[in-house]
Amino acid sequence: MRTTTEQLEALRGRFRTVEQAVPGDEDLGPFKLLPGTWSNEPDLAGRGWNMIALPFGPPQGATFRPPYRLLMNQYNEKLTFSLVDKAVPNRGIAPAAAGLTPNADQLLVALDYEQGIKQIVSDDFPSTSLTGAPDTAIHHEPGLFLSMTDPLDEDVVDIARLATIPHGDSVLGLGVATVSDGPPTITGINALPLGVNQDVDANPYLQPYKHFRDAPFRGLFNPVDSTALLKAANEGVDIVRTTRLEFDSTVATGGISNIPFIVRQANASEMKSTFWIQEVRNADGGIDLRLQYAQVVQLDFFDRFDGGPGRIKWPHVSINTLAKVEDPPAPGPGGYDVMPS
Repeated sequence: MRTTTEQLEALRGRFRTVEQAVPGDEDLGPFKLLPGTWSNEPDLAGRGWNMIALPFGPPQGATFRPPYRLLMNQYNEKLTFSLVDKAVPNRGIAPAAAGLTPNADQLLVALDYEQGIKQIVSDDFPSTSLTGAPDTAIHHEPGLFLSMTDPLDEDVVDIARLATIPHGDSVLGLGVATVSDGPPTITGINALPLGVNQDVDANPYLQPYKHFRDAPFRGLFNPVDSTALLKAANEGVDIVRTTRLEFDSTVATGGISNIPFIVRQANASEMKSTFWIQEVRNADGGIDLRLQYAQVVQLDFFDRFDGGPGRIKWPHVSINTLAKVEDPPAPGPGGYDVMPS
């Protein structure tokens, strides 16, 4: 979703500013519907689902268990987009032509976000006392969405996501934004580990996955079909238009940096996430906003069984369906003035 000439010229004609983000601001490009607060509560409570495999040593003398546990969470989330940093300059020059080196600066628009997640209920297999109590905070993430205006021709990406995770991870995901009429097309996600025989019936190493396949978490969340609940949430919903944001840490110069403990024990090696911003026609004929996402972070630990390079990749899957519940406060008292004014 390339920046239009008009948008680019408007950014070039001003100095850099940091200000309260406003819904509908064309300077935000594909992010123009995001400013404000998105939440599961009150109308979409419990639509967040998460699964993660974690290294786990079974008690001494226990019957055979693989050396990991599979943890499942149902959660509520609040995701807030508040400040925008406009006309952020990246300086550069174009390849020399006829002895000239013209400037080829890039301008960014950065929309900040803060994500907070608390679990409603959790379960794991094998069963432990480590799952945490209801209403426990299980995730906090400040970050930025970047709209990269005027990219050079060879660039194949126009958006980016910068995420910082308190476990000790820093993520750069790159991708593209697209807009289409109607609902999104949501594909399945293989949530089984890569580097092992994935036959859950024949491979005892996958016993935790078989457990939750045969008895889905809360009767709903199945690790073998982990996006089914996203698709179900769209049934009977009149989705008029969808903006799709794709972020992938394996594209171009993306990547993840982790603290040493994470690298040794369960290295977060890849992140892929897709956000679907949905314009939904309500019963009165007006438009409401919803946001869905599916995210997979690969955690690498234990030697592979298939002879492939590296370690087993364990997909850490998160999905959610949220509603826009609040716009940002107006600039000024109680809001955020332009900096510089």
